[in-house]
Amino acid sequence: MILRGFNIKQQLKSITLLVFLLLPIITIAFQKSYQLNPQLKLYDSLVSRYRYFKPDSALYFMNQGLELATRLNDDNGKAMMLNQWGMIYDNKGNYQESRKKYLQALEIYQRTGYVKGISAVTIRLGVVENRKGNHDKAIEYFLKSLAISEKNNYAYGIMESNLTVAEGYLGQKNYAVALKYLKKAEFISDTIPFSNLNLNIYNNFGVIYRDIKKYDLAEYYLKKGVALSNNIKYQGLNITLTNNLASVYARTGKKKEAIALQKEALKKAKEIQNFLRETEVLLGLAENYKETDSRKALGYYKNALELTRKNNAYKRQVEILNQMVILYRKEGNYKEALTLKEEEKNLADSFLYKDINSRISDLQAEYELAKSQARVKELQYSNTQQNLRSTIILSVAVFVMIILVFMVFNNRRNRKFNQLLSKANQELKESNTVKDKLFSVLAHDLRGPFAAIINLLSMVKDGYLDEEEKNDLIDKITQNSTAYLDTLNDLVKWGETQIKGLRINPQTIAVAKEIELNREFLSVLIEDKNISFSNEILPHVAVLADKAHFDLIIRNLISNAVKFTNTGGSIKVFAEDESQYIRITVKDSGIGMSAEKQSRIFNFENISLAGTGNEKGNSLGLILCKEYVLANKGTISVKSKKGEGSEFSFTLPKA
Repeated sequence: MILRGFNIKQQLKSITLLVFLLLPIITIAFQKSYQLNPQLKLYDSLVSRYRYFKPDSALYFMNQGLELATRLNDDNGKAMMLNQWGMIYDNKGNYQESRKKYLQALEIYQRTGYVKGISAVTIRLGVVENRKGNHDKAIEYFLKSLAISEKNNYAYGIMESNLTVAEGYLGQKNYAVALKYLKKAEFISDTIPFSNLNLNIYNNFGVIYRDIKKYDLAEYYLKKGVALSNNIKYQGLNITLTNNLASVYARTGKKKEAIALQKEALKKAKEIQNFLRETEVLLGLAENYKETDSRKALGYYKNALELTRKNNAYKRQVEILNQMVILYRKEGNYKEALTLKEEEKNLADSFLYKDINSRISDLQAEYELAKSQARVKELQYSNTQQNLRSTIILSVAVFVMIILVFMVFNNRRNRKFNQLLSKANQELKESNTVKDKLFSVLAHDLRGPFAAIINLLSMVKDGYLDEEEKNDLIDKITQNSTAYLDTLNDLVKWGETQIKGLRINPQTIAVAKEIELNREFLSVLIEDKNISFSNEILPHVAVLADKAHFDLIIRNLISNAVKFTNTGGSIKVFAEDESQYIRITVKDSGIGMSAEKQSRIFNFENISLAGTGNEKGNSLGLILCKEYVLANKGTISVKSKKGEGSEFSFTLPKA
């Protein structure tokens, strides 16, 4: 019996492998025929070659290719060059412009029906969101590309999509789900020709296993990637793999080997003039030296900062400046730390917040558009009314009986147009209310805090404080700035849901398993306060809801419970069956709250308080929880008593 079961499993495995071996052949049969012009192919190769270290040359060849594709009337060729244009912007960190080019390329590919192009550009749109930290949105793009590739049996696209979905979850530090998709990508990669994606798979395995402290597996995959990338064609990935292998060595106590590998990688990065990889290695070296030799670490940080300045990589500059501030403070050089902190803040204001400001402007533009559309409807109604009155007057003069008919007809149409006008006015009123809410919250939650930061900086600058007081103030400014940036991101996310509405993708969710994953995500916070956490939900309990929304709700409620529970306290999560719904409750032994605070806990009147460990926060988390619960056809409530803890409960439809 055992042998028979084994044979069946082997047969199923063989059939599955055969299907994937045949996928490329099936793909050719299903794809629309497209033959790339040899000259365009050459331009594409040149752009790819110069994109990282000579962006001006890459831009020149891209323009040449775009002009040729236009002369040849080759739409797919145009889209290919627009995609390359987007990647040039992408490498510079100009995500807004890169996204525009990707969308232009996608529109062409969708018109021509070229599946390979649609899949590739959809992935690039996801990469932009992933690099901006919008991992949920990135995963949405990657899953969309996966669905397209699977529908068309496009094996390479299926592999790349699984790989990028894994990278999205890796960005969220959801290692279990990331590994699941990465293993799918690895399985498919064994059935198709070797490419740079294989190296990306090995690199991601190495990073995940390193972060979850399975160093033997991390070293295995990274060494495998380094060996297979020892080719001029894959030098960029060879550098990244080597740098990550060095980070594994550093974490396992082999600092000398780590630094030797990084210096070798740095030499290669300089040879191929790839500033992204060179920056990556310089930061790795600085990380290895910062505990033992801060001078050397600062030297590497300065070299990395100079590179990012030359290439206008603003986000990287902010990250590097932040690390340098920490080192200068450690040395006691508070003057230099303050100077660099000012530069970091100015950069963030000038460039990193530009995208957020653009999104706020888009929300305002959408409001103005809705307002103008309502005005057009009102004018159309007014014009129709005038025409009807003229018709009635003329009819009265000619035929009395016809007047009666037209009066009935007119009354009916009046009722219809009044309904339309009422609806348009209501939509305008709602849009106006949303706009007022958004900008009032921006003023309330951000104007005061930034004024506080300016006052703190003035105290540091005036020189009346001793070194210890300065150090405390700078720590406080850093913590507050981080909290206020989180507030701004939450505000923009809330504003988008109000203007654009929520997109719901309901699916069956195993509640106990999902809560356990989110508990692991918050385990550091829970362990820091020595809180006992109890998940009492049975494995079979399941709800029907959007998974991303469910994760946001449960993470907010658990982190809120941790925030307001004293050290050594307890948190319990349990579920109750309520006919067609499941009620999920997060109960803590924390400080509780008054009846007055409970009455405004889910609206904008709520004021966020510091936690028992002086944790900072904003008042938007529970507001987003409420909106997501309602969008998924549920309810949310709170029961609490001061000094006796709180119970946050929400219901969702039973799966």
